[in-house]
Amino acid sequence: MDYAAAIRDRLPAAWRGDEFGQLLGTLEGYLPEEDLGGIVAAYEVSAKAHHGQQRLSGEAYITHPIAVAKILADLHLDPGTIKAALLHDVLEDTSCTLEDVQRDFGEDVAGLVDGVSKLDKLHFHSAAEAQAESFRKMLLAMVKDLRVILVKLADRTHNMQTIDALPVEKRRRIAKETLEIYAPIANRLGIYSLRTELENLGFKAYLPFRYRVLESALRKASGSQRQFLRKIEAKLKKRMVERDVDGRLVAREKSLYSIYSKMQRKHSNLSDIVDVFGVRIVVPDVDTCYRVLGLVHQLYKPMPGRFKDYISIPRVNGYQSLHTTLFGPKGMPLEVQIRTEEMDGVAERGIAANWQYKAVEKQTYSAEARARDWLQGLMEMQQAANSEEFLETVKVDLFPDKVYVFTPNGNILRLPRGATAVDFAYAVHTDVGNRCVAAKIERRLVPLKTTLSNGDTVEIVTARSAKPNPSWVNFVTTAKARNAIRGFLKSLKRDEARELGRTLLGQALRPYSLNVRRLRKVQTDSLQEELGSASMDEIYEQIGLGERLAPVVAGMLAQQVDVEGEVAAKRRPLDIAGTEGLLVTYAGCCHPIPGDDIVGFMSSGRGVVIHRSGCHNVADYRKHPAKWIPVDWRRGIKGEFQSEIQVKTLNRVGLLAEVAGRISATLSNIDQLNVETDDDESILLFRLNVRDRRHLAQVIRSIRTNPGVVRVSRTKG
Repeated sequence: MDYAAAIRDRLPAAWRGDEFGQLLGTLEGYLPEEDLGGIVAAYEVSAKAHHGQQRLSGEAYITHPIAVAKILADLHLDPGTIKAALLHDVLEDTSCTLEDVQRDFGEDVAGLVDGVSKLDKLHFHSAAEAQAESFRKMLLAMVKDLRVILVKLADRTHNMQTIDALPVEKRRRIAKETLEIYAPIANRLGIYSLRTELENLGFKAYLPFRYRVLESALRKASGSQRQFLRKIEAKLKKRMVERDVDGRLVAREKSLYSIYSKMQRKHSNLSDIVDVFGVRIVVPDVDTCYRVLGLVHQLYKPMPGRFKDYISIPRVNGYQSLHTTLFGPKGMPLEVQIRTEEMDGVAERGIAANWQYKAVEKQTYSAEARARDWLQGLMEMQQAANSEEFLETVKVDLFPDKVYVFTPNGNILRLPRGATAVDFAYAVHTDVGNRCVAAKIERRLVPLKTTLSNGDTVEIVTARSAKPNPSWVNFVTTAKARNAIRGFLKSLKRDEARELGRTLLGQALRPYSLNVRRLRKVQTDSLQEELGSASMDEIYEQIGLGERLAPVVAGMLAQQVDVEGEVAAKRRPLDIAGTEGLLVTYAGCCHPIPGDDIVGFMSSGRGVVIHRSGCHNVADYRKHPAKWIPVDWRRGIKGEFQSEIQVKTLNRVGLLAEVAGRISATLSNIDQLNVETDDDESILLFRLNVRDRRHLAQVIRSIRTNPGVVRVSRTKG
C-alpha cells in the first residue's frame, strides 16, 4: 500500500479521494508496481475531463468511473480493462476524443472505451432504435474484444447501485432493461457475481413492493433453516474427514430474484421453493466430485428426479457442477452443489477469468470460447436485420433453456424451450422452413405452432410452391427462424412493391395518354438518371413502398413541371380486393370494411394504407394531396375484415357471456375484448371479424336486442 499511497500523494489534492485510494489498494494486491502508474494516468485524464460534473445524486462524477474500475478490480482484471473503466465516459460526456485516448493509452484501451460509448451523436427515428443501435455496436465491439462487455456490465452494476436518484419512470425503464438484457448477458457469459447483483438490483427497482414482501418473508423463514444448515455442514465435514476427502464447504442462499422468478415460473408460493438454502462443496478434482456425491447420498436420501450432472453436460455458458437435492433433517429439502476449484472460478467469474492478471492456462473449450461462438452466431444474424430486430434476436438467444428433439433419421437437434415445429423446420434447413406446410410429431399431424417437448420425433411436410406465413413471426422462438422468415417476406414485399408501383404509375400516366408498357427507352433512361436509380424495377419498388410519389414520377416522364394536383384529380380508383398481401394494409385506427367509403394514402415502407373517409387521421393526410390515392372496394369482394364496436351495458353477472353469445350467433369471431367497469355500468370494446357493413349491422342489431345493453356503436377511429 505504500507505493499506491505515494502515487496518490503526488496527485492534486482535489483528486485524492478515499474511493481512488481504495481502488489503488485493491490493485496493489495483485498488480505489479509498474502497472499502477498507467492506471493513475488514466485516472488523472478522467478526473480532469469530468471536473465540475456531478451525478444526479450530487456526488462528483468521477466517483462513477472509480466505482466501475473497483468492480472490475475485485475480479482481478488486467490493467488495460481498469484504464478503460476509468475512461469509459470521457468520449460521451466530455471534450476528450478517441484520438486523445489512442495517443495517451494506445489502441487497446481506446478500442475498449469506444466499444462501450453510446451513439448519442447520431440521429435515429426513435429512442428504441437508438438504444438498439447502441446495443448492436457494443456487441459487435465484443467480437473484437470481449472485455467491452465486462466494462459495460460493471458500468450498469454501479448505475443500478445508485439508481434511487433517478425519477420513478426512468428508474423502472432502466431496471427493466437490466433484467431483460444485462443480467442475462452476465449469465450467458458465466459471470455469476455480476448476474446476481444485477438481478437483485433490477428486481428491487422494477418491482419494489414485491421485493420488500419477499425479502421480509424470506427473513422470517430463514432463522430455523440456517440452524439446520449449520448442523448439516458439521455432519458433512465430519464424514469427509472420516473418508479422507479434501474440500471446503460454503453455505449458499438463493438470490431474491432467482426465488421470485422460480415462483412466477412454477406459479408457486415461497414455501414450495425447495432450494432456497444449500451447501456448496468444492474439491480438488473431478473424481473427488463423484466420490463426494456418493458420500452425501449415503448421509441423506436424494429426492427423485432432482439430480443434474452439469460436469458431463455443461450449461451453454460453460458452467459445470453436480447438483443434487436431498431430504435433510425433519424432511427439510437441501440442495448440494459439488464442483472443483477450477469449476468454481468459472462459475463465479465466467469469461472474466480469462483476463485475470496472470490468468492460468485456459481450458480447451473455455467460457471465452463459448462466448465467441455465441457472438459469431449473432454476427451472422445481424447482417440481415435492422437494429431493433437484432436486439430482439439477442433477447431470444440469452435464455439457454433447451429441449432435445429427434429427426425421423434419429439425429438430435437442440432447440430453445418453447420452440415450435416451424423452429424445428428452420433448424433442419432454411429451405425446409420456407417450404413447410405441415408437421408430424410421433407420426401424428399437429399445427405448425405446436410447442415441442423433450424426446419428440418431428417430421416436416413440405411443398415446392409453399412460402412462409407472416404470422409465423408471432410464435417462433429461434433467431434463425425469425430472421429467415423476415428475410423471405422482405424479398416477397419487394416483388409486391414492384407490381403495386407499376400499377400506380400506370394510373398516374393515363391523363398524359402514356402507358407504362409503351414508354420509350430514352424516357426511362432519362428518368433513371435523374432519380439516380439503377432500373425501372427499382423505381416501381420505391413507388410501391411509398418512397416516391407516382404523380411526381408521371409528371417527370411527361416532361411537365407542376402537374401533381391535375394528375391526382384524374386518377381512377384503385380496386381493393382484400387479398393484396403486404403492400395494402387496413388502418388500425378506423378498421375499414367493405361497404365503407374509403381513401388510400401512401406510407413509406408500408405501401397503401386504407382508411375510412370519416377517420380523424384523414384530415391530416389530406394536407399531403400527392400521397392521396382514390380507392374503392372491388365488386363481389369476399373475406373477413376487422372492425371494432363499443357496447355499453348494465353491470350484472353473466351479461358479458350473453353479448358474446349473440356475436357468435351471427357467425362473427371475437379477436379481442377490453372491459371497463364501474358500480353501475360496463363498457365492452370488441374487435370482431366481419364480412362487410351488412354483416356488422346484423351483429349490432343482435346485440341491441339484449335488455341489459344500453348502447351499441361502431368506433369511429
